[in-house]
Parts: sequence; C-alpha cells; structure tokens
Amino acid sequence: MKLSVIIPVYNERATLRKIIERVRAVDIPKEIIVVDDYSTDGTRELLESELSPLVDRVVFHERNMGKGAAIRTGVKYVTGDYVIIQDADLEYDPQEYHLLLEPILQGKADVVYGSRFLTGKAHRVLYFWHAVGNKFLTLLSNMFTNLTLTDMETCYKMIRADVLKQIEIEQDRFGFEPEITAKLARMDLRIYEVGISYDGRSYAEGKKIGWKDGLQAIWCILKYARGRYKDYGKATLKNLEGFGAYAQWIYRKFEPFLGKRIVEIGAGIGNNIEFLCGKPDRQVLVTDARPDYVEYLREKFGGKPNLSVLEYDATQPPPAELLQFEADTIVCTNVLEHIEDDEQALHNMFQVLQQGGRLVLLVPAHQQLFCKMDENLGHWRRYSLDELTTKVRDAGFAVEEQCHFNPLGAIGWFVAGKVFRAKEIHSGHLWLQKLVMPVAALLDRARLPFGLSAIVIGRKPPRK
Repeated sequence: MKLSVIIPVYNERATLRKIIERVRAVDIPKEIIVVDDYSTDGTRELLESELSPLVDRVVFHERNMGKGAAIRTGVKYVTGDYVIIQDADLEYDPQEYHLLLEPILQGKADVVYGSRFLTGKAHRVLYFWHAVGNKFLTLLSNMFTNLTLTDMETCYKMIRADVLKQIEIEQDRFGFEPEITAKLARMDLRIYEVGISYDGRSYAEGKKIGWKDGLQAIWCILKYARGRYKDYGKATLKNLEGFGAYAQWIYRKFEPFLGKRIVEIGAGIGNNIEFLCGKPDRQVLVTDARPDYVEYLREKFGGKPNLSVLEYDATQPPPAELLQFEADTIVCTNVLEHIEDDEQALHNMFQVLQQGGRLVLLVPAHQQLFCKMDENLGHWRRYSLDELTTKVRDAGFAVEEQCHFNPLGAIGWFVAGKVFRAKEIHSGHLWLQKLVMPVAALLDRARLPFGLSAIVIGRKPPRK
C-alpha cells in the first residue's frame, strides 16, 4: 500500500520545510505532492531552490486559485492507493496518519475522517466562535448527507485514490470540504471517523479561513445536497452481476485456452468466478487492487474449496503468494484499460505465468468509441487490435489468437455513448443486449473487423 500526501501551499514559507520533514518522517510507504498556489512570500523560491528534492512532485499554479483548486491539481499526479490532504501550517500531526490508516488496513473503511472533536488528545485553546461555526456546519452537512460526522471541516480526510479520482472537484477555495463530503456520502462507501489532535494557529500566525468561507460552506452544503454521485464501476459490475449469460458467452470464447491453475487479474465483484471454478480439478486465484472488492469476494465466495482471493495491484511486482501459485493461465477481462501503465502490468503478468502458460485478455476496442461512459468507468483508453497485440508481444508473449468480440455491442456503444451521450451503462442497455444476444452471437461468428471488445491470447514461450 502506498499513501499519496497532497500538500496545498499558499504563503507558508515559515512552516513548509518543517511540515515536509514531518511527513517524510512518517513510517509509511508514501509519495509527497506539493502544489504551490502562487505564493508571494518566497515559498515558491524555497521550493525551487531547496525543498523540491525532498518531495516526489512540485506543481506551481500560475495564479492564486484556492485550496480546492490546489487539491484538484494534486489529484492528477496521485499514484498511491490512498490520498490524504496535509495543510502546511503545522496544525495537524502527520504521525497520526497511522490512526486514519487503521480502519483501512483492517478492511473496514474506504474513507476515514480525522475528527478534532472526537478525541481526548491535546488541543490548543483558541476561538470559541470558530468551534461553534465548525459544529454548526457539520450539523447542517449531516442533515443533508445523513452521516453522523463530528468534524466535517477537518483537513484530514483519507480517501481511496480510485474513489477520489472519480469525483469532479468543483470548489476552488475552502468549499472543498462540504463538497467532497456530500459527494462521498452518495457513493455507497464505508466512512469512518477517528479522533486526532489539533494545534490550531491564530490569525497573527497566518490562519486564512474567515467568516466569508463559512457562508460559502453553507452555500456548498445546500448546492451539493441533491446531487447524485456514483461509483460507476461498481454500479456497472452490479448490473452485470445479473447478466450471467454475457459472462458465459465470454467464458465460452476463453474455455479452449484455460488450464488447471488460473489467476484472474481484476476480478471485481466476481462475475466470472462461477465459470472459472466450475471444474473441480481447477485451482483459481482471483485478485483485485480494491480492498472493498477483495473483502466482498472473500465474503461471497469464501466457501469454495478451489478458490483463493488476494489483494494485488497489477502494476506492482508480483508478491510471493502469487508467484508460488504457479499459474498456467491468467484471465484479465476489462481491466487493462483501467491501468495507466498497462505495459508494466503486462510485464508483471508475464512474470507470474509458468513457462508455456497463457494470458487470456479482453479489453474495450476502438479508441473512436471512447466517450463519457469510458471516462466515468475509469478507462484510460480503448484499444485497437493491432495496438493490443503489439503490447502483448512486447511483454514477451507469443500471440496465438487475436480477434474482435461482439460487433453488435460496438454499434450499441456508439449509439449510447456518441449519439445519446450516455454517462453510464444503464440497466436498459443491458436489457437490450439480452434481447439481441442470439443475433449478436451469430454476428460474432462472422469474425468482423470490429467489435465492442478486442481479445488477444498470448503464450509464454516454453523453455528451449
């Protein structure tokens, strides 16, 4: 697990070095991303001359836009599994990252808030009306989100990176706090809260938030109260869960290439598991990078004697458990497009496979079909068949089979995504696919030069 720490900075020359040193001292695998929001007190020059080697990335805004805008910029550069926001003013203690991580590492939480009020830890005594204002804003936010937070305005919000990347951050200033809370509340996430310490500073010491920001927070709470925000990937997998015929159709395409020891990369909520585990002489290991999916898979399929579950990010070096499984087949369906560094993922899959083993790969086809549905599903790209084949070969595989799959589905995707500009795969789309499946299956046999998906079967060359 890697934690991404975003530090939005505006005129924090006096404290920036110290907060970076404190973050670096935390014993957690991490990356530090500093976004300077056009500081004018020498902070930018300090970053350029002395502090940039101490962090993983520095980004400079060309004009002052606000904390929310700086966070929005920082999210673009996140490569970790979880994200936390760290103010540069020393009010929050980075050594307490461990407190926020605990519910996550226990598999309980997707989001953890650090509450300044839910704690017996030391607090600096400062402004009474600030405390009243914070509690009022939290109460108002809770009324619309139906949460029971004690500190909505806290800086410390630790969020799963894949979730945060789905959210469009609109607010440029301190309205980020109520905005992100409202949007997280509507995404069917497990939200926890832990107590943290707080060493607040006075206005003389550089505190920036004021009464106008309080009014903006009220406006943001009301503005985002009725919005609907989805984990589109999970919603789509849930819809597909009831469409077993489609998974079976894909499985029939794959069956001739499957061996006895199968690893599925990116199993999601397990829509392929019943088919992969259908033969008792098979051993199946399913993986996913999302902890909530891994927990779901273990709970739902834990009773299968020939199945095991592993949390694994395909861009990372394969762990011993995966290598020791001695896989003769890797199945990867509609996953590679979610991975920015897809070439590294393919190289890792090559490493996992035994000599002579097969990679069975299915991805969305034709970049010309890329649309809002792809964006909301977290796709980096769609593939041409030639591009996919080249990447598989470059990873070391010999290509045994390559074809398009489901040409009728490609037409449907074009109509839904390009003509009607749909934002997600609706249940109605799946109902229509079910209706035309007999025709779609017949058309697929014609091996037309286009399709909704591209399939490539790669083989790891045996030892000579």
